[in-house]
Amino acid sequence: MATSLKIDDELKSRVQHLANQRRRSAHWLMLEAIQQYVEREEARESFRQEALASWQAYQETGQHLTGQEVRDWLKTWGTDNEQDAPECHE
Repeated sequence: MATSLKIDDELKSRVQHLANQRRRSAHWLMLEAIQQYVEREEARESFRQEALASWQAYQETGQHLTGQEVRDWLKTWGTDNEQDAPECHE
């Protein structure tokens, strides 16, 4: 799919300068930037949706872990005493 972008002269010059420094084409640099932006925003939206679902589940059930319970559990990771995730509670 071909798409065109209109960018001002200053930004075009900056993109070209950076592309030259990286020994890449301006086209490659812009595609990379767009791809990274989309991936970052998709991950951010996924995190937001997961947080909303978690909040909804908490409101419905009251089940939760405290921050301290999670920190204590995480401290066991990679140790000889690594523990399973604690059970949620009200």
